[in-house]
Amino acid sequence: MNLPPPARAIAAAATAAVTAARDAEPDAYRTAGERLAALDQEQVNLVLGAVVRMLLEEQHPDGLDADDVQAVLDRCARAAAVWYPDLNATALMVLLVGALGVHPDNPAEVEVPEGAVVRHAPLLVADLLAATGAKLAPYLSAAFAEIARTETLELP
Repeated sequence: MNLPPPARAIAAAATAAVTAARDAEPDAYRTAGERLAALDQEQVNLVLGAVVRMLLEEQHPDGLDADDVQAVLDRCARAAAVWYPDLNATALMVLLVGALGVHPDNPAEVEVPEGAVVRHAPLLVADLLAATGAKLAPYLSAAFAEIARTETLELP
């Protein structure tokens, strides 16, 4: 992947965080989460949201219903709660539905600590990857390509 420096930083931090989540390593996850949180939040959300969306679409080709969303949330939260004491189920829910393009009418009504969505994204990505045994790198590449394509289309 030939990426500009900001994208490389996101890819490296996301990879470290997803690896730490997969390995259930709290200290490594905390460090990687701090690296992610120090980056441009909008860009990190865009990239990891695209990865989550791709994984969900691949695993649910006929679409997701409320039961599917609940099953993904439950599976991820149960796995992470064992080793990640700062788990915030609301942050996972905001991340999941946001990746699907659903956003609250009034974001102030949804109480999620600042940076929590970014810190929880690797938990969800690791869980979705584990469900199929897939690797992160192809999804990151596809997410960056999709974002670049979208940005190119938006230019006059």
